Order: sequence, then C-alpha cells, then structure tokens
Amino acid sequence: MATIPTRGISSFKSKLSGGGARPNLFEVAVTFPQLTPGLSIQRDGGNSTFDIDKFRFLCKAAALPASNIAPIDVPFRGRILKVAGDRTFDTWTVTVINDEDFTSRRSFEAWMQNVAQYENHSGLTNPGSYMGNATVYQLGRSRSRRQTSSNSNPNAPILAQYKFVDIFPTNISQIDLSYDTSDTIEEFTVEFQVNYLYPERRGAG
Repeated sequence: MATIPTRGISSFKSKLSGGGARPNLFEVAVTFPQLTPGLSIQRDGGNSTFDIDKFRFLCKAAALPASNIAPIDVPFRGRILKVAGDRTFDTWTVTVINDEDFTSRRSFEAWMQNVAQYENHSGLTNPGSYMGNATVYQLGRSRSRRQTSSNSNPNAPILAQYKFVDIFPTNISQIDLSYDTSDTIEEFTVEFQVNYLYPERRGAG
C-alpha cells in the first residue's frame, strides 16, 4: 500500500519562507501619460500636479493581478475538448487616502478630463496620449546580515513586482460626506483599464 509521510508543524515551519508574504507590505507607482515629476497635467481652470512620491505613501490598497486565459470548448462525439483561448486582463483598482491638498484626486480627475471633457464629447483621441503605466511592488520583511549589523541600507527587499502597461482610469469613486462621520480620513478608489501586464521581477533584492 502506498503511503505518504506524516507532515508536522515543524516541517511546515521549514517550508514557510520568510514567515509568509504580508499583504500590507506593498508599494504602488503610477506614471501619468507624458508626465515627469514636477510637470503638470492641464485641466480647465488651472493645473493639477501629480506627486509621484506622495502617491507611494497615500495608496492604501491595491492588488497583485490575476492571470486569465479563457478556454475554448470544442465538441467531439459527445465530449468537450478544452483548448487554450485568448488571454484577458481584469480591471485594476487602487484605494487612495485623500489628504487636504486633494493632489492625487485632482490629478486623476484631470487625467479623465483629458480623455473625455465634462461639458462635451471632445478629448484626446490618440491612445498614446492618454495611457500611462503602473508598477505594484510586493515587499518583504527580511534584511541581509550586513543590513542588520550596520543598519546602513534600510531598503525593503522586493519579492515580486508587476508592470501594468497602457492603463487609463475609467472610474473615480465618490467620497461620502456626513455629519455623522468622525475620526475617519477620506479615501477613494480609482479603477483602471489595463491593456496588458507582466511580472517584471521575481525574488528578493
């Protein structure tokens, strides 16, 4: 009779590298279309400057992307053969903490305003003019022996990172206002359409 070994808690512990990846250790960077740090996105009534470094702090939640390949069902004599179809990419959503500068929210509003104006149907028509990119980083807790002893390099290791290519926002959520709400900081979500993505890096470093 075939058997498998009994697997105990000590064996499990030895296989859980780094104590497990933590969902609260992450960072998100978004690159606006044709935008570099310090430059502005034009919008009616003035400029909106996207602070790339501030967004890395204020992005409260994101997601490592799903990977999807749709199946194609091919009937054959009462059975179904499944073959690989096309790869698809889900929408990607981030949650942003809103500070009193409203910098991030106004920047995303300006991005969408460039795609489709509020007052009419005009907007940018060349996709390259309104699509940007984003990268989400999964960070680790471990530090090298040299870092621990000298504390000279406090950088967190990158366990994985994913590149979102040619994205643009299609929804900025409302922010609920109420006299009944206290001891709470405002936040909102931004939903992006994604043309494609790929894992850009694997392993700590």
